[in-house]
Order: sequence, then C-alpha cells, then structure tokens
Amino acid sequence: MSAQTPPTPPFRDPQLPFAKRIDDLLGRLTLDEKVSFLHQFAPAVERLGIAAFRTGQEALHGVAWMGPATVFPQAVGLGATWNTELVRRVGEAVSKETRAMRSRDDRVGLNVWAPTVNLLRHPLWGRNEEGYSEDPKLTSAIATAYTHGLRGDHPTYWRTAPVLKHWLAHNNETDRDTSSSSVRPRVLHEYDLRAFRETVEAGAVAGVMPAYNLVNGRPNHVSPYLREHLRAWTDEDLLVCSDAGAPSNLVDSEHYFDTHEEATAAAVLAGVDSFTDHGTDGSKITARVRGALEQGLLTEADVDTAVRRQLSVRFRLGEFDPHHDPHADTGDFDTPAHRALAQEAAEQAIVLLGNDGVLPLAPDTRLAVVGLLADECKLDWYSGTLIHRSTPLEALYERFGAERVEFAEGVDRVLLKTSAGTFLHVQAADGADDEVRGAEGALDPALLAGRTDLPPLTTDATGTELALIDWGEGVLTLRAPDGRYLSVADDGYVRAAADQPGGWVVQETFRLEPHENGHLLKHIGTGRHVSVAADGVKVADENPELEAEPEVWELVVVERGEDAVARAAAQADAVLVVAGNDPHINGRETEDRTTLRLPAHQERLLRAARAANPRTVLALVSAYPYAVEPDALSAVLWTAHGGQAAGTALARVLAGDVSPAGRLPQTWYADDADLPGLLDYDVIGARQTYLYFEGTPLFPFGHGLSYASFSYADLSASVTDGTDGAVHVSFTVTNTGDVTADEVPQLYVRAADPSVVRPRRALAAHRRVTLAPGATTEVTFEAPSSAFEFWDVAQGRWRLEPGPYELLVGASSEDVRLRTTVTLDGEPAASRRVRERGLAAADFDEQSGIEIVDRTKASGDAVTPTTAGTGELVYRDCDFGNGVTEVSVTVAGEGVVELSLDGTTPLAVLTPATPTSGPYDYTTLSAGIAAEGVHDLHLRLRGPLRLAHVGFSG
Repeated sequence: MSAQTPPTPPFRDPQLPFAKRIDDLLGRLTLDEKVSFLHQFAPAVERLGIAAFRTGQEALHGVAWMGPATVFPQAVGLGATWNTELVRRVGEAVSKETRAMRSRDDRVGLNVWAPTVNLLRHPLWGRNEEGYSEDPKLTSAIATAYTHGLRGDHPTYWRTAPVLKHWLAHNNETDRDTSSSSVRPRVLHEYDLRAFRETVEAGAVAGVMPAYNLVNGRPNHVSPYLREHLRAWTDEDLLVCSDAGAPSNLVDSEHYFDTHEEATAAAVLAGVDSFTDHGTDGSKITARVRGALEQGLLTEADVDTAVRRQLSVRFRLGEFDPHHDPHADTGDFDTPAHRALAQEAAEQAIVLLGNDGVLPLAPDTRLAVVGLLADECKLDWYSGTLIHRSTPLEALYERFGAERVEFAEGVDRVLLKTSAGTFLHVQAADGADDEVRGAEGALDPALLAGRTDLPPLTTDATGTELALIDWGEGVLTLRAPDGRYLSVADDGYVRAAADQPGGWVVQETFRLEPHENGHLLKHIGTGRHVSVAADGVKVADENPELEAEPEVWELVVVERGEDAVARAAAQADAVLVVAGNDPHINGRETEDRTTLRLPAHQERLLRAARAANPRTVLALVSAYPYAVEPDALSAVLWTAHGGQAAGTALARVLAGDVSPAGRLPQTWYADDADLPGLLDYDVIGARQTYLYFEGTPLFPFGHGLSYASFSYADLSASVTDGTDGAVHVSFTVTNTGDVTADEVPQLYVRAADPSVVRPRRALAAHRRVTLAPGATTEVTFEAPSSAFEFWDVAQGRWRLEPGPYELLVGASSEDVRLRTTVTLDGEPAASRRVRERGLAAADFDEQSGIEIVDRTKASGDAVTPTTAGTGELVYRDCDFGNGVTEVSVTVAGEGVVELSLDGTTPLAVLTPATPTSGPYDYTTLSAGIAAEGVHDLHLRLRGPLRLAHVGFSG
C-alpha cells in the first residue's frame, strides 16, 4: 500500500475566502506562535511551512536602505507635481522594484511603510521632505495615487501593502516622543484626520503607523482614534505597525505607564498589531505580551485580533498562494521606463517662482554655474543608493557645452594650523575603493559603521587644503581634495572617508568654537573635540583620564567662496546659483529647522553673484521652503531633491526643453515672524497655512509660473438636486503662449457668510493638463457637498451651513481668474442645549492659553491652562432655556474655574477645597447661578487644573 497524501489544509486552499483561511490558520497556531507574530520580525513556523515575515520596507520615493534602486524625487517634490496619474506610475514602479529586489534578497519586505501623509503645517518641521502638502485634499489625492500604484490593480492580490505614516498630528522633531499636539475637534476632523481618511477610504491602504508624539495628552500608540475613526473608515483588516522604539517609549520616555506589560497591553487593545522595537530581537516584546496575558491585561482573543490583521496582509500579498500570485515573477528593475519616469517626475516637480524673461536661457548663453549644490545629487535618509546620478553642472555641461559653462562651487578653501605650527594633512589613500555608504543594503542603516580602512589624518609642514562649507548655525563640513568628507569612525580617528555626509548620527559635521587665539574643532556626532596624537588626528577619548588635550586651531583662509563666485559670474551672460540644503544636515528627522533664512554662507554667495552680474537666476534645491528676496533676482526656481535625474531635469527646464509647471504644495512665508510656534497645532486659532493665513506670503500655495501663458473663460456652475448637493463646475483653459506647456487649473471654495471661522479658501479639485499653443480644453470638476461642510462642535458632527459659497478658479490660491457664487441648502445653526447636554470642555469655539489633555488614559478629553497658568474658553450660543440655577464642573487637580456670560461680571467661581490626588482623579464642584436664554459662555481657568465637563441644572 502506498502512503496517502495528507489533505491540503484549508489555509492553503486558494478557492476559499481569505477570512476562512485565516480562521483555519489561527486555529492551528499555538499561543506562543501567535505571540511571536506581534513583533516586527515574525519568525517562521516550520511545522506549518510558514515563512518568516517582517513588517516595514521603506519606500517613500523609491526602495530605500536595501542598496541600489531607482531614486525618484522626494515626496514633497512629488506633491509639487500636482499630478496624480504621474504619482500613481511612480508608486507602480517602486512596487515593481520592491518585488524584483525581493526575488534576489529576501531581506526586502513587501509591507511598505509609505507614503507619509502628515500635513506640512509648519515649514520648519525637520521632516518636511517626507510629506506632500500643507493641504489635506492635495495630500490625500497624491497619497491615494501613490498607494494605488504600490498596491497594483489585481482585484485579489497586492503587489505591495502600503502603510500610511505617521498617525497623527505629527509635525515636530523637537521632543517628538514626549510632546503633545493639542488638536481641537475642528482641527482634528477638518484637517489632521482628513488626509488619512480620504486615502484609506480610497481602498489601497493596508495599514497605518502611529507617530511618536502624543495627541491631546495621550500617546498615539494607545489612541482611541485608531478604533473610533481609522477602523470605521473601511471594512479591510488594517495593520497598525508601531514606529521604531515607540512601544518602549510609553514607559521609558513618556512615563505614561508604570510597566511595559501595561503599556504593551494598552497598545494592543488600542489597535497596534505589530511592534517595531529592539531591532530584530523579538524576545522583549513577546515577554511583555506573555506578561500581560499572565496578569490578565490581555486575552488570547486580543492576540488573535492583532495576528488576524497581519495575516490578512500576508494573504493579500500572495504569500500563501505562490502559484496564483500575479506579481510573483515581477522583475522590472532599473528599466529604461523607470529611468524615463524618474526624469519625468523630476521635471514635473520643478516650480518656477519668478521670471523677468531671462528664462528659458538662449542656446548660446555663456553661463556661470555656482553654489554649494551645483555639482551635487543629494540623497535623504529614506533614499535608495543611486544607480544613475545627474547633477545640475553635469547636465548643463551636456546641454550647453562645457566650453560655455564656468563653474565655481563657492566653498571656502582653508588650511587648519595647529598650535605647533603644523597643518592638518590628509594622507593619500592608495588603492582604496570608492565605497558608497549603504550600497550593500541594511535592515537598519543607523547601524552602518564608518570606514576604518583609510589612514587617519595627520599633521605636516604644508597641510592639505580643505573645502569648508557652513550649512548654517555653525555646522560645518570639511572635504578633502579627492572629494571625501572628513568623518569619524567608531575608533575615534578622523579620516577623509565619506562619500557624502549621512547616517542616523551624522559623523561628518563639525563646529569651530572660538578659544583663546584660535578655535577648538568640535565633532558634532560624538560631541568631542579634535586632538592631535602621535598616531593620528582623533576626537578626545570618552575617558577623561586618557583624554588628549584638544588642539587649538588657526583657520587659514586660502580663498573665500564668494571671491570665486564673483569671478565666474562677472565673465558670464547669466549666472545660475544653485542653493539649498543637505538633507542630512540642519532640518531632517530628529532635527527641526530654526529659521526660514538661507544659511549665511549661501547668502554670501548669492549676494556676490548678484553684485557681479544682474542676470542672476536662483535655483533652490531643498526639502523645504526658504525666505529669500526674489525682487533682486532675474528668476527663481524651486525643486525638492529630485532623485537620480535631478540635474538633467533642471537643465532641460532652464534651456526651455520643458516648460515648468510644478506648483507649490505649501505656503512660502516671507519671514520667520509670520510663523506660529512649532508646537501650535491649532491651524484655525493661529491662522496657519493658506487656509487661514491672513498675511502676505512670499509665494502662495499652488503658485507656479510657466513659459507659456493661459487664459480662463466660460465658467459655469450648477448644484445637483437631491441629498448629495454636489456642485458641478466647468470652464475652459486656453494656451495663449507659443510653447506647449502644462497648466494646473485649481478650484477653491469658501463660505461667503460663515457663522464661524472658516478657511479663506480651500482646495476642492485640481487637474494638470497639457496644451499646445492655441489649444483650448474644457475642465470639469465636481465638488461633493462634503467639500463645503465643517465640523460643528456644538453638535459633534459634520454640518453643511446654508447660504452662499464662492467658487474660485485659477492658477493658484491667490491667482484667481474666474469666480462665481452658488447658494446651497443646508442645516441652520442650532444653539447649544446646555441644560440638557452640558458642555464637553474640549468642544470650545475659541480658546486662549489652553491645551487639550487626556481625560483618562483610555479615552476622553479635558482642557487645562498652558504653562502660563491661565487660559480662557468661549462656547458660543449656549441656550439656557427658561433658566438654570446651578452650574457643575468636573475637574481634577487644583485651581480655579471662573464662569461668566458674554464676557461680563463672573457669575460663579469654583475651586476644589483640596487638590485631587492625581490628574485623572476627578471631582464635581457646584455653585448657584442664574441664567436664561442664549448667551456666549466664557470660562477662565487658573492653575494646574483639568476641566472635563460643565453641566447646568435647576
């Protein structure tokens, strides 16, 4: 007799629905196996033939960290294209390369952590480069396109599984794991949640990643919003992956829980399904989960819920159906199509901010190309390794001819002289290869070590001339003549060893600190000063007893950068100054910027070029906006770091081969004084972003010029009958110029007579169109009634206010070409029935000096004065009916609640007789009052007091 083939288990049966297959597999896994799945690196279950799995493959604008890959423009650059179809194709290319790379390297994951949909609320945020826009509508449109490309279009199997980052209200690196974003209900619903919601509802999202910060006093990793909002938007099993190290932060830095078992249980119950903590070591997380189970903080059913969501993603990725997975044999990698797409994206991301006619450049132009980024193709933390590389200088040599292009980088050329009279010397690195950081790929590039195979620096009688760049705020890089940057490896020696500044902790930056008659050279990465020893130049040892005396250096300037720039500029027909940032320095993950200004070194170069040649063009290549003076320049362009084709794209735009049509995805402010505090998340109260900003921007949201001109005409608008009340808008756009070019028509809406503060205008729709000279196209948009709604805090829901609404059509948020008004039916405002319902403290209309905090660790909001100790709240149109005789307040802590009507004399002052025992230990205080009819209620809070609720009776 022959042995019978064992039956195929149901979880392996592709004919069954995924839900039944997951039920079957869950039933076969032991509790310990299921617990092990909760860590980012889920181990294999060999007895069931289940492979290991990891969540998380960075893919923000190309496959990151895993070695060579196609590098597309930064996310903010993709946002600047305003082209959803282009971004969908970029997502498709990235997902195909992910599959192709995984086929030869199983470290590459298919659960991709992209895109970032945090709104670019504040331009000083260090991670501005990762988001798409300050506007939730544009952000969701671009993110939806990218996720559709990442997912693929097969109805069952996904090419990759995108996870949105970072939930929620996360725009600061300063104290990012301990700061709390105070987000009032209107801002929460109308702004921060909206970008996530519309992207999730579009159906191509596998999950989200909570952010490091707290929102309204509660860490995002235990937020009830995951359940109340995120999971209510879709029937899909969304996978929630923690950010790296965030689960431990709940205890270690945030001190929100006393034990890791409590914290882990709370995160699981809130909806976190995969814990990214302690690198590849899952033992600590699994021990915490087991401890929570033993203490009764979790049940096996809670673990099952989390594992089910992970398995749902794995089934959709085809892991259990290799013969049915249509993406299994995807091999598209660095194809001609991907290279062309990278160039197309880089071209479409370029924004022409100003132009007096100098652009496009004539073919016979003698051009001076100057600036610190003129011969650079910079990468950021979430880039892959370049296969192809194009700098502006290289591309302009090719486009105009090397004989017509003069280059001056603008670095300061210096020698560093020791107190002994010798000079810092870079030894020859004979036979050393041109190693590129990260070329081999790494699951955690933060662990990559610096090179130690090159000789340390020494000193000698003549020294080596170094290129010094001041990136702002005294942060310097020093580069050897062979192009390598001075860097410090784990052994503490200083070497010319790095191809570029980079790494989680950058080891290529220094400060010159005045000391006696010279300077100390401080290495920023280690925080130690550079000294000269017999065996080479190194940073001071950690052990003070062994520490060599820091060397006192004299900075000998051989040539100032502005002198070289001025020489080149004076001989040219036109000057191109390429300025901007290095994405690893001064404005990056972990580090916010402090100013909108260009670094002083680059301002010096710009002034020198402009003084030598009035036909000066400024090309800003940066991850964020700057405040510059455009009036003194012939032209200004901006592009994010554009990936592998950045230089080619810029050269083609400058030469007129392509007409620029990028549009700003965020407001460019004229001055630091225009900015709110970095931690002020109240976009309504602080009048932030183009939605509410009342000043004059340097360049407005949606701005971008062209080499063509366009006229707008024939605007018509109609309102659909019925409950949906959608507004249909149509108009024509004509290319009145003499070159084929793209235009980006934009539709904005605004309430003409609102009862509350509403946006000055809000983007409702846009489209990027290509028009030949003289061509006309009809553009049609449909704005759903939801585009006109606002979150009514009095009723705790969305409401469409009846009345007139303006429709604004144009080329930017301020360049309005056509306008009309429609009148919409809606629901009239209703006063707050405070006698019946009372007031949730966080549902205020206006506030000053108040922040929202957590009412309990599990749910609910309260309010408290900020650090100033006094705050005020206003609740409009409170209806006290025929009269009330008593007010009650639910408070914790100690302090005073003062109540008045319409800002008049206080009616009641309430204060606890003794402070409550803790911030969550609430008590109810009451006082007699007399109020009737409709009034605005004013509350003043003093002291460290939390107010959760106000009630009325009698």
